[in-house]
Amino acid sequence: MEGALARPHHHWMYTNVRDTAVLAAAYGFGLTRNHGYTDGNKRIGFMATAVFLDLNGWTLQAPETEVVTMMLGVASAEVQEVDLARWLRLHLYAK
Repeated sequence: MEGALARPHHHWMYTNVRDTAVLAAAYGFGLTRNHGYTDGNKRIGFMATAVFLDLNGWTLQAPETEVVTMMLGVASAEVQEVDLARWLRLHLYAK
């Protein structure tokens, strides 16, 4: 769990990533894939992503069916972190 939560910080500090979608995807991907909880990892991953975006001045607007499909893909390893970031960029709106 600590590694998943530290993932965006490491991107920020050590690879100079400043792309909010990439940092948000790091939360979603890390928390979903690390299985820190018995149940609810996809929900936690998505909510952490959405909260991070909100705190950084962005709103995520995507149909619920797309969100579910994307997070299921992350959990099953069909969707990679870069794919999640790309998808997020398509659905981000400045507040």
